[in-house]
Amino acid sequence: MLNFINKKFLIYGYGMSGKSCLNYLKKKNSVKIFDDNLKKNFQIKKYVIKKKNLIKTNFDYIILSPGIDINKCSIKKYLNKNKKKVVSDLDLFSLIYNDNLKITITGTNGKSTTAKLIYEILKYAKKDVRLVGNIGKPVLNERKVKPKTIFVIEASSYQIEYSKYYVTDIALFLNISPDHLERHGTFSKYISAKIKLITKQNSNGIAFICKDNKFLDKYLRKKKVKCKIITVSPNFNNNLKLNIKNNYFNNSNNLTNLKFALEVSKLFNIKYLYIKKAIRNFKGLNFRQQILFNNKKLQIINDSKSTSFSSSINLLKSFKNIYWILGGLKKKGDKFNMCQKYFKNINAYIIGNDFNFFKKKLENKINLKLCYSLKNALNQIVLDVKNQKFKVNIIFSPSAASFDQFKSFEDRGKYFNSIIKKINLINRINAK
Repeated sequence: MLNFINKKFLIYGYGMSGKSCLNYLKKKNSVKIFDDNLKKNFQIKKYVIKKKNLIKTNFDYIILSPGIDINKCSIKKYLNKNKKKVVSDLDLFSLIYNDNLKITITGTNGKSTTAKLIYEILKYAKKDVRLVGNIGKPVLNERKVKPKTIFVIEASSYQIEYSKYYVTDIALFLNISPDHLERHGTFSKYISAKIKLITKQNSNGIAFICKDNKFLDKYLRKKKVKCKIITVSPNFNNNLKLNIKNNYFNNSNNLTNLKFALEVSKLFNIKYLYIKKAIRNFKGLNFRQQILFNNKKLQIINDSKSTSFSSSINLLKSFKNIYWILGGLKKKGDKFNMCQKYFKNINAYIIGNDFNFFKKKLENKINLKLCYSLKNALNQIVLDVKNQKFKVNIIFSPSAASFDQFKSFEDRGKYFNSIIKKINLINRINAK
């Protein structure tokens, strides 16, 4: 085991993970912080190091914030020269809590929902369980950890890419499709970053992977995998479907996420009573296929987390008479792959900066309108459903990054909710 005591650490990036690393390491190590946009903070002034002093200091380890691109940042030459020293907060976490059971979820879509589902099921089963990682809770912030504490970790490709020593007991690889190519460069490199989660596992490890994913199958065949591989089919037993009393699982995306969670539950021999309670009471996460309103005439879903076509498609397949709002910043290499039979169910309303990209992808396939802003799109939908006899499904699933108009997908999701209230959309449609 590596010794993270009396070492010299550089933390690059003082966001949530950077702060948690400083708080943990400063007690027994020498720590310095570097951040390109660090505002004056007198509480951490003694830890801050200037760029010109980096080359004069010999660090044992460099911890990178997941959001930093090693090839595009202001100290890329320095980092590439010292690449062997680069580690992640996951590495520290793995070595600190080496004996604790770790369940780690990755994939292009559905990570947060699946992680939350597993957490809720284990919690109902009276397990000491913690939900951490890319879901917004830094792994090193946890306190009062006991030997039997179970960690459920959402891991992004960025976190896995920088990790060198992280090993999980149970891995879930939900799906894979082109994403984050602006960072990874190619789809091949994106898969290589994520698949480390499985290839680092030992012979005692278990990995659940999606069935019949040609990209994942191809890469696993190339690698020497020591862990046990279990394939998960997204298909549900119809009787089990009928027993799911929760509208959140009315679409194929969330049913697939649930299938993975159920497979993990089998490893713990959890009573179905606890699983049933967890499913029935599951509320999901904000802005991830979140049902804002649902009655016989109207359903509104806020899926602001959707940043690529692949994250929207299963949602679009799950309903009829859809009014789909999409657009923002396009994703490199993104493709709209959906069977033509679903096109007749969809009316598309394009917003955001890269409207020409989305127009080109959808025109002559789906009935579409350029609206440029969320407010315009929602007002147009009110006009378009004027004489609608069937239930209206308004789905805000942008299939794009949010940074053209918003700080984050959360900021975009909150704005969508506020506009619905501002224009009184629900009452205007229900009154028709």
